[in-house]
Amino acid sequence: MTSQPPTLSGKQAVVEGLPDHPAIKALDGWNSQAITDARFDFGELTLTVAPTAIRDACVAVQKAGYNFFEDMTAVDWFPASPRFQLSYHILSFSRKERIRLRAMLAQSDPAAEPTIDSIVPVWPGANYFEREVFDLFGIRFAGHPDLRRILMPDDWEGYPLRKDYPVEGYR
Repeated sequence: MTSQPPTLSGKQAVVEGLPDHPAIKALDGWNSQAITDARFDFGELTLTVAPTAIRDACVAVQKAGYNFFEDMTAVDWFPASPRFQLSYHILSFSRKERIRLRAMLAQSDPAAEPTIDSIVPVWPGANYFEREVFDLFGIRFAGHPDLRRILMPDDWEGYPLRKDYPVEGYR
């Protein structure tokens, strides 16, 4: 029976505990300030990246051998700030391992829609995932080639997976 690797929490603990991990080396070598937090738990690495650096972080891990964008999703932590969490799951076939890149988005003005760069230029497979997150959470993806609703009707008001969305919709 193999023992489970230890849990590491916090950027410093993860960087020091996994100095040879290819994703950490790639991001740390590219821009050490881009990683704002990290966690290694149950054999999975989660790197929190500054939202302004998400596209470049994806390029860096892609160059490090993480060659497959698996999926992405969002979480609304309302009323906490930052409000939105975006999680990107990326695989390396050669290493047989998955990493999670996470970006936290604040919404300082309730009338403004939060925005982050699209990763479609890096991984075209992110197209429909970003459209789904836009449609259900209202997060805009700058540079997306076709950002429009994908699940809800075009005239739908609001974003149904936001925590402040009325249970029975707007009337």
